[in-house]
Amino acid sequence: MAKKFSELRAKMSPESRARAEVKAKILLAEMPLNELRQARGLSQKMLAEVLHVQQPSIAKIEKRTDMYISTLRSHIEAMGGQLEVVARFPDGVVKISNFAELDVAVNGKAG
Repeated sequence: MAKKFSELRAKMSPESRARAEVKAKILLAEMPLNELRQARGLSQKMLAEVLHVQQPSIAKIEKRTDMYISTLRSHIEAMGGQLEVVARFPDGVVKISNFAELDVAVNGKAG
């Protein structure tokens, strides 16, 4: 008989639970687009309907390793998110603002 995860977790030491939490946060903080879509509970078909494209277009976007930022932004926004582009340096993080200005010029809205 299968055990409930909550029962297994209750038997874990506090150290083991802490390690598991850290691993889970790492996995959730970085994932491919298809896994992000699935984690948000969306199918390719659902996302395609929101973006007014065919489902194969979503599959193609999710397989790309290089794409326009506007394409990525549309994809993220269709999932209910907001895209931010940041540059990480040894002495700090800088949010790149050019793309927000581009969104206003293209779509007439602040982004």
